[in-house]
Amino acid sequence: MATTAHQPTGSWARVAGLALGLTALLSLLLVAFAWPSSQLAPRDVPIALVGPEQATAAIETRLTADDAFDVTVLDSREAAVAAIEDREVYGALVLAPEGTELLTAPAASPLVAQLLTQGVSAMPVEANTAPPTVTEVVPLPDGDPRGAVFGAGALPLVLGGIATAALVSLGIAGRGRQLTAVFAVAVLAGLALTSVLQLWLEALEGSFLVNASVVALGIAAIALPLIGLRNVMGMPGLGLGVAVMLLLGNPFSAIGSALELLPDGWSTLGQWLPPGAIGQALRSTAYFDGAAAGQPLLILVGWACLGALLLAVPRRTAVPS
Repeated sequence: MATTAHQPTGSWARVAGLALGLTALLSLLLVAFAWPSSQLAPRDVPIALVGPEQATAAIETRLTADDAFDVTVLDSREAAVAAIEDREVYGALVLAPEGTELLTAPAASPLVAQLLTQGVSAMPVEANTAPPTVTEVVPLPDGDPRGAVFGAGALPLVLGGIATAALVSLGIAGRGRQLTAVFAVAVLAGLALTSVLQLWLEALEGSFLVNASVVALGIAAIALPLIGLRNVMGMPGLGLGVAVMLLLGNPFSAIGSALELLPDGWSTLGQWLPPGAIGQALRSTAYFDGAAAGQPLLILVGWACLGALLLAVPRRTAVPS
């Protein structure tokens, strides 16, 4: 019997639908990643102010006029430094008889430090006084002086969690083996990625093992909920989880900027999703001796536990693959 060559199937309507669908997907990806960057602006960024009451009152009024900054008046320069090191404020303006000093923390956010330097430094110039001296209380490491490496590490962490979820859920059967696989990948990836960022590129400081633990927990906090969603909802659940982590979690993580620079609401969403929590926790452990790391670490633990619970839900019917 003669065989016929395989012929592609499909109508012109299918071609048009495919083209329109892919165009919509690419547009969505562009909006998800580009729109947050276009909306960056200071929104109640917490900073401190130190100085005589008469002088600080006028400057506080100017700084809070457009709700750009949330100003806390402190008693001394030492208190301002402590507030910065505890991640309570991003910087401080100290007014003293010997001159004005601007305290910044590029490790908390290079972009906020730049905004403070540009904005606050211009204020004394208008009063015909010398511009303030800028002191970096918590600088970035020499290997990453602008924070570019730290910011670039966000997407690989998210993709690592997504890839782990996809490969484990599709390639390994059995809840126990899936949990073991996720934790094994998370630990090994945490050690490997932290080695690149801290030992090779020198973009992280602090305890290597603590930073690696944060990275490992972050990968598990992304992977386990996705595997759990597939267990409960099948492939649509996995797809939904990937979309949330990739299209919402990563763009609104503020790893390369600061949560206070994002629009209201989106900043809250960003800090409660795993990518944003990873960035906040890793900044704290790498540059601030763990200050303010409690909440983001609890968020990551919560996502990992949620994923484990979803994975433990009995399947009533076969999960579509």
